[in-house]
Amino acid sequence: MDFAQLLFPDFSLILCGYLVCRFTPLDRKVWGPVEGLVYYFLFPVLLFQSVTKAPLDLAAASSLLGAGLLMALAGIAMAYALPFLPVIGRHVDRREHAGAAQVAFRFNSYIALALAERLAGAPGLVMIAILIGFCVPLYNVAAVWPMARHAQRGFLRELVRNPLIVATACGLVANLLGFSMPRWLEPGVTRIGAASLALGLLAAGAGMQFASLAAQKTLAVCLLTIRHLLTPLVAAGLVHAFKLDAAQASVLLAFSALPTASSAYVLAVRMGYNGPYVAGLVTLSTILGVFSLTFALGVLWAA
Repeated sequence: MDFAQLLFPDFSLILCGYLVCRFTPLDRKVWGPVEGLVYYFLFPVLLFQSVTKAPLDLAAASSLLGAGLLMALAGIAMAYALPFLPVIGRHVDRREHAGAAQVAFRFNSYIALALAERLAGAPGLVMIAILIGFCVPLYNVAAVWPMARHAQRGFLRELVRNPLIVATACGLVANLLGFSMPRWLEPGVTRIGAASLALGLLAAGAGMQFASLAAQKTLAVCLLTIRHLLTPLVAAGLVHAFKLDAAQASVLLAFSALPTASSAYVLAVRMGYNGPYVAGLVTLSTILGVFSLTFALGVLWAA
């Protein structure tokens, strides 16, 4: 499979947003309102549709779900531990870590959906929907908690006001209750989802400043190492521990090696953190995703 071809559309949109913002009249004054539209409306609609799109058969996927949740918890724990490590912790700014820690464990759900279908067809979509349905709320809670804590904001208040968490939780409940999107509504919702992907990536590019990464290079290296090397290794161990079949193993390994979520930038900005720094991490993660997916599916799966 050509992973570079799969990731190129996302990276090209981020680059396009960067160029448009820097070299045309469509500067930051234009992109601020776009970020708000994506965060409060477009992304929540896409998440709700993704989680409700395929029925969740929890009994059949219990092993995959268990492995996925343990992998998620491992990634979160590694990201949270960075400021407390004996040597690394001295080089990690606590506020920058609070805003950027999410990069180490969140994932690009758009690439996840496309890749799962290519790997395992329709069953792959069902499996990735289960992982998305249960892991996205966990990841979003884990992303919000350090930012709310460091900014001394009410954690529960931030959770109930976070549209990404609310949309995912509502989608999960609706799916388990047997809700399906009416046919007449699907085309409009699908177009909103496509718009959220394009505008979210363009907004990430528009807010990108590579110079911001230089100030916290240790943090950047650690977060991206967790996302693209350590998490796939954890997933490979869980594949053997849970004795997953070939289709489940391929989906979990792909899930472990995905680039980080493009919405990480939007969330950081909305919560008052260093958006350009997170946008730079998102861009680097998208590039590294080509190598981590190749490593996970070409090396770890074969092993």
